Amino acid sequence: MRPFRPSLIAAVALVLSAGTLTARAYGAAPPAPRPLLRGTAIRRTRLSMNQAVMLAQRHFSARVVRVETQTRGGRTIYVLRMLDGAGRVFAVRVDAATGTIL
Repeated sequence: MRPFRPSLIAAVALVLSAGTLTARAYGAAPPAPRPLLRGTAIRRTRLSMNQAVMLAQRHFSARVVRVETQTRGGRTIYVLRMLDGAGRVFAVRVDAATGTIL
């Protein structure tokens, strides 16, 4: 078995970081933000109301008690009223096109 070579690991790290620096130097765009729903590609279809409810319940560990739909600037927004375990009620807005919590 060969002995551990830190110089080899340093060389690999240097090559990988040089590629990143080169991409930034040439004006490469930063990576796109990931959608909130795990395991999905960027959504081209609209998020259903049920999907928005499930997303918010998982994210906030609270129960949705009321849902409204609003349109702002041509975009559909779901307004969810939520009840947490301590009895507090709060509102969450979810963009139907992207699934982001506003």
